[in-house]
Amino acid sequence: MQEADGPIELAIPARDRDLGGFSVGRVLPAAQRRMVGPFIFLDHMGPLQLTPPVPRHADVRPHPHIGLATVTYLLDGELTHRDSLGVEQVIRPGEVNWMTAGGGISHSERFDGMRAQGGRMHGMQAWVALPEAHEEDAPAFEHYGDADLRDVTGDGWTLRLIAGSGWGAASGVSTLSPLFYAHVELQAGASIELPRDVPERAAYVLSGGLDVDGESFEARTMVVVAPRRHPRLTARGPTTLMLLGGEPLGARHIWWNFVSSRKERIEQAKADWQAGRIALPPADHDEFIPLPAGA
Repeated sequence: MQEADGPIELAIPARDRDLGGFSVGRVLPAAQRRMVGPFIFLDHMGPLQLTPPVPRHADVRPHPHIGLATVTYLLDGELTHRDSLGVEQVIRPGEVNWMTAGGGISHSERFDGMRAQGGRMHGMQAWVALPEAHEEDAPAFEHYGDADLRDVTGDGWTLRLIAGSGWGAASGVSTLSPLFYAHVELQAGASIELPRDVPERAAYVLSGGLDVDGESFEARTMVVVAPRRHPRLTARGPTTLMLLGGEPLGARHIWWNFVSSRKERIEQAKADWQAGRIALPPADHDEFIPLPAGA
């Protein structure tokens, strides 16, 4: 990670992380920047080519969460979500799975729909921390598609507003704090700005390259914009971005899959998972990811 003067606060490269069956690019949290608005976790999945038959060990087995919402968005491929509420939902490109963990939930993500034929997999997994007043809400799950998301077109760019508001539009996705999250495709030379009335903002370059006020940024880099600065983001060639930000929620503790404003609540979540007090998805009761060693 490297600091920069001017309108850019930080540039954060994605770091490779092995999830067992495949690797992802881990963007947040990072050493010098743990959150952007309420976004406390961001993984770039792929792009990768899954060879058939896709083995079950590539699936993400059941695991727990508290104090956050998981936000899954695909550009290619297909995943099957199962959770301890009994929900089973397939997600495909351009759709959103929004799971609010609240006081505790477990879920799995599997390649059931790609098992036999394989194919290209590419997507983003974000975690949004919950406001303190909602950290212990009952868990919930919502799936959103074309009718819920908002598409915006500009000069040389198209944008899908996944959640929140900006660019003259508001997504139909329900959130618990002010934020924006968008997928943008830019033609070479096209420019776009981030919302001006949001205190914390960033752009993640999935592919292509970006120029910001004379500085160049490559793919797999998050560009965190300095407060009260409004640079134009210009594509050096055909470029795909994820734009995100929002109101900060205050300090959060993060350990494994748990997020909370209170350290003692994370200790309780560890004990609950180890003791089996967080239920497993009904269809996935035969396996789970154990608490990491040394917890």
